[in-house]
Amino acid sequence: MEQNEMMNSLPRRERAVMYKRNFNCCQAVLLAFAPELGLPEEKLLAMGACFGSGMGCMEETCGALCGAQMAQGLLKFDNCRMNPQASLLRAEFEQRCGATRCKDLKGVGSDRGVLCSCEDCVRHAVEALEEFGIKK
Repeated sequence: MEQNEMMNSLPRRERAVMYKRNFNCCQAVLLAFAPELGLPEEKLLAMGACFGSGMGCMEETCGALCGAQMAQGLLKFDNCRMNPQASLLRAEFEQRCGATRCKDLKGVGSDRGVLCSCEDCVRHAVEALEEFGIKK
């Protein structure tokens, strides 16, 4: 089986985890939605390139959540504000992962330890977005 066929046979959340092996969390989520987004992979990689280790190098929002928000905007935008949808997606991600900031998720500066691995953040971001109506 060709690698692309193998990847396409996996559930989208697992495809995202496979992409995470070579790309950052944001890029992995965007690539998992590539067929629906209709953009070349190079453009999706460029869009997500600055979100490795979250926004601000672990200081702010998790890259997987950023990627899910970007995908949601590209797929659902209809010239209306998307704040309610963005808020719901953020809340769902936080419930699944325990936080939204990369630093908090990785336990940096905390004695709580890692709340959610990068692979699970990617997996949960994809699942949350699918829950809000983005299906294959």
